[in-house]
Amino acid sequence: MANILSTKEKSVRINIDSKYYGAIAEIGGGQETARHLFQAGGASETVAKSISAYDKLFSDHFYNQGQPSRYVAEERVMKMVDCEYNELIEILDKKNFQKFFAFANTVETLNFMKTNQGSGWLGIAVEGTDRYKPNKFFIHVKLHENDTLLQQYSLGALGINLIHGGLFQWADPRNVLMSLLDNLGVDRVEVDYIYVEGPDMGWVDNRILNLMLVSNNMTPAIMFDERGKVQQPSDMLYKKNVLLMRGNFRPINNLGIKFIEDSLAIFKRDEDYKPDNTIAFCEISLNSLIQNEKLDEMDFLHRVDLLNMMGQSVMISQFTRFFKLVNYFGQFKMIKLRIVLGMPTFDKILDESNYTDLRGGLLQAIGALFQDNVKVYLYPYIDTNTGEVVYPQDAHFSESNKLLWQYLNLTKKILILKSIPSKSFEISSVQVNKLIEDADDSLVNYVPEKVFNHIRQNKLFGYGKNKLELDSAELI
Repeated sequence: MANILSTKEKSVRINIDSKYYGAIAEIGGGQETARHLFQAGGASETVAKSISAYDKLFSDHFYNQGQPSRYVAEERVMKMVDCEYNELIEILDKKNFQKFFAFANTVETLNFMKTNQGSGWLGIAVEGTDRYKPNKFFIHVKLHENDTLLQQYSLGALGINLIHGGLFQWADPRNVLMSLLDNLGVDRVEVDYIYVEGPDMGWVDNRILNLMLVSNNMTPAIMFDERGKVQQPSDMLYKKNVLLMRGNFRPINNLGIKFIEDSLAIFKRDEDYKPDNTIAFCEISLNSLIQNEKLDEMDFLHRVDLLNMMGQSVMISQFTRFFKLVNYFGQFKMIKLRIVLGMPTFDKILDESNYTDLRGGLLQAIGALFQDNVKVYLYPYIDTNTGEVVYPQDAHFSESNKLLWQYLNLTKKILILKSIPSKSFEISSVQVNKLIEDADDSLVNYVPEKVFNHIRQNKLFGYGKNKLELDSAELI
């Protein structure tokens, strides 16, 4: 493991060893980054300008043509970075032959009453191969410490980490990402979004970078909209209804699409439903992306591409337990959450052996899952012995769970999907995977046509694997 430099050592290195000269702009709670550089010594070799446009009118004047807008927002930090970098070019381009950088942050720390969540945006523009088209890195962070001064200290260290990574490791954003929490920890700072762009960043897929945030425990979940664009969760979920269906989606099949459509049809009858305030997510647990103990990034991209092709937003999370998934959503200013489940999954939720680590056992887990704004849409299952579609009834549940089931059903915490035709249940995901590996054209009957064509044309998910193995065996 490489030796991690302290915040002071990084500050000294930035000042003494880097070939960069730049500007630092901090508004809101983020006044600490410049302080580290000035206290380290040698800042005159690095810092051309340091500004704290703390007053909102000054911030609007410098960074938004005098017009008010959201201050702690990605748009604002992007404008800050662009403004400061362009000013460096305007004033120093012909007078300074060092490379340029511009760092900015806009952050809200804890207020006096501690009624808010400390969070904010940081960004840096770094000269790469083209002085006039810098490479840019933007991150969103949450500050978890319960003290304003501690949050400020953490923010200062985080700012130095981003500048240090940006100046010395800009050529590979993965290395910049992995250094963000040096001398910090996930209990202090959470990085839940990263975005990079620039003339030297054409090879970078921002979806992979954000997946790294989850796989390296820097955040529990990431989100992509229906176009595949990475979104910051707080912004995406603000005052929204959420419909969530978990699955492997390798690939999305006709039955999965039917579940989403039927669930949305139920949701539309809710008094709070509006087309522009409701998001449907296909959620994939990180565990299902790991094959042979290794995270398969290309497999992840293929699944996201196919879901986006069908107009679906995507969420990747660390959660295995549904009540922890619900707790995660509880931190956002959402309206309502609806979770789409199948009976086999619901049976596992009601299995008390899964909660031996909880003092309240099954009841604690169920209480955490079925919060005030949460309901479950439950779809039926196939009886493997008779081939019939079976809708959940009292007789399905054990004596110890029957009353719990009846209570959830009676209070309408659970709604059963009854409009799906039995023929839709004719094939399982295991059988779909076999059709893919057999390169069997009957696959088109079980997945959307666009998905079928994309899998066949790009040979995804082991397409034709069994056929190739059979041909090879015949040659032998």
